[in-house]
Order: sequence, then C-alpha cells, then structure tokens
Amino acid sequence: MAVLRITKEFKFECAHALTGYNGKCSHIHGHSYTLRVTVRGEPIGDLNNPKYGMIIDFNDLKKIINDNIVDKFDHALVLRRDAPMVEEISKNYGNTVLTDFQPTSENLVAYFAALIKDELPLGVELYSLKLVETATASARWYAEDNKPKE
Repeated sequence: MAVLRITKEFKFECAHALTGYNGKCSHIHGHSYTLRVTVRGEPIGDLNNPKYGMIIDFNDLKKIINDNIVDKFDHALVLRRDAPMVEEISKNYGNTVLTDFQPTSENLVAYFAALIKDELPLGVELYSLKLVETATASARWYAEDNKPKE
C-alpha cells in the first residue's frame, strides 16, 4: 500500500507569559491555540481488520493528543519554572503548567512533538505539527528536520 499522511486538528485555550521578555508578551495573556497533528504511515492492509484502510483510527489519535496535550494545557497558565511568584501563582490558580523553557510557540510545538511521538502505535510516525497561536502567527515542527545527527 501507499504511504499516506492524515491530519487532525485540536483546539485549546491557554495563557502564558514570557519571563524577562521586553515586550507585551512578558505579561500574562492568552491565546486560542489550534494544533494540527499530521502522522504518516501505511494504511492497514488486512481485509479482515475493521480498521482496514486506516493509518490510525482518528479516535485513537484524538485520545493520544487529548491525554498528552489538550487535557493538560486547555485553560492552563504556562510559565517557566523560574518565573517570578510562580509558587504563589501555582498555589492560587489550579491549572498551572511549569516548564523548564520559555513557553513560546516554537518551544511548545517542539515539546508537544516529544510528548506525542513515542505514544503512536508501531508503524505510525509523527510527520509534522503546526501550532497556531494567532490568526497570523504559528510554529511548525517537522520530523525530517529533527532526525538524530549521525
């Protein structure tokens, strides 16, 4: 069978602040994020398999993304672990995600790729991610750009 790609889109609301940044993004603010997940593989070729013709069941992909990203980041405040007053904020606002990196779209999309790729079933590989932060701004991750150096 041919190698194909499928894409599923996810939406979540999330706030963040960029610690030490010298602009408006240093303030806590939110975005309506869209995450487009594209996986690559060969469709199941077994005629007796009810998932015949699928690379991965969209519901299975949805579960992976929801469990690892959407359920954790939706309506969360994402801050760098060393942000000012992070303990007080985390204690007083339930859904706070602390990272070891600046929570930019670029860093988040790379982090999401790391969370997803090992969760996919054998024969299905993460091809690309696109994280849309605003109508005019997005970050992309491609597997081909992130192959281990030999």
